[in-house]
Amino acid sequence: SVFGVLVLTLLALLTAATFLWNLLVLATILRVKAFHRAPHNLVASTAVSDALVAALVMPLSLARELSAGRRWRLGRELCLAWVCFDVLCCTASIWNVTAIALDRYWSLTRHLRYTPLARRRASNAMIALTWALSATISLAPLLGWGETYSAEQERCQVSQEPSYAIVSTGGAFYLPLCVVLFVYWKIYKAARFRGGGCRSNAVGPAPGAAQVKEASHEPQMVFTAHHAAITFQTDGETWREQKEKKAALMVGILIGVFVLCWIPFFITELISPLCSCNIPPIWKSIFLWLGYSNSFFNPLIYTAFNKNYNNAFKSLFVKQR
Repeated sequence: SVFGVLVLTLLALLTAATFLWNLLVLATILRVKAFHRAPHNLVASTAVSDALVAALVMPLSLARELSAGRRWRLGRELCLAWVCFDVLCCTASIWNVTAIALDRYWSLTRHLRYTPLARRRASNAMIALTWALSATISLAPLLGWGETYSAEQERCQVSQEPSYAIVSTGGAFYLPLCVVLFVYWKIYKAARFRGGGCRSNAVGPAPGAAQVKEASHEPQMVFTAHHAAITFQTDGETWREQKEKKAALMVGILIGVFVLCWIPFFITELISPLCSCNIPPIWKSIFLWLGYSNSFFNPLIYTAFNKNYNNAFKSLFVKQR
């Protein structure tokens, strides 16, 4: 049908756009020396996982969508490879988003102890743990934990063993979901606290005092002196408050899109093996591709809130011309 052709065309465009956009982010990070440090290594790790989703997972998923009845006709070996890369890359993408949220949280709440050296070590450790955990979850079915391929039914899917479904969905989604929600709550709480009651600090009351105002730059500072009483007050937001609010907005959008994209898929992946429910294939495909779309939105979100990336993109295209 015309609608089916249109949908498949959009999925093919989504695959190409996801790969090219994440490849552009990686090329920018490799080209700009200022990006060769934390937290840009976390962004690079996320772009690698999302680019691999577009290069190794989405094309084979599209091939399955093209087959009649969404049957798998590419053989057992390719099925095992597809399922393994699917779980590996998607899990790594989810945990990389979690690592970015944790890095933002620590940089805002522990900015005195979270030095560049500590930040680099923490980010490298999170990247190593992300890929190690993702590899463990993805390789488990290859070692005999459930079956992914059925030759009789021409079916290829993630292992439906109930115990594996609980462990894999918990490790790949529900645990990082709890982490990112807790982190965002803490970031929002810290930004609201700093923006609410911490904008003025007084050593003593100073009614009717003479005022000396310095209004050269934002934020405007007002000093009030009256005998032994000194009051310091800022009109407008400080640089750190603006940074915290911007970080809270970025992390909030990143987490919101992540949850909206992946939660339908992981709910069905957990419920279906436990209750032996038969979910219509069309809904499985919709939830799966909705999750894949998160790999397209990730680079858009964390580069849209960073002017350095926008400037690097512009200079890259200008020099190529």
